Amino acid sequence: MPFNQPTPRALTAGAVHTYAPTLSGVYGISNAREWIYIGESDNIRETLLQYWRELDTRILSRQPTGFVFEACDRASRPARQDRLIFEYAPTGNRHWSRLS
Repeated sequence: MPFNQPTPRALTAGAVHTYAPTLSGVYGISNAREWIYIGESDNIRETLLQYWRELDTRILSRQPTGFVFEACDRASRPARQDRLIFEYAPTGNRHWSRLS
């Protein structure tokens, strides 16, 4: 099952502050060509902003332009993340999955 919000928001600090919640959930980062990374977090907004603070990362090297997210409780996050990784096959998650 795809992300509940299939259309990405612009991955800018302003858009993250405006749209990303400070809630538990899963998130996806993409550009026009590919899904880059799918992760899970206690605080979606803070996690997405952290990527901008760490300038030399594998995710930023793929030139991300958008993000999507779903709020979900801590207990269901790992399974939802794994399902999304299986479905979207993001380049940044290819080294790891609890499904393989």
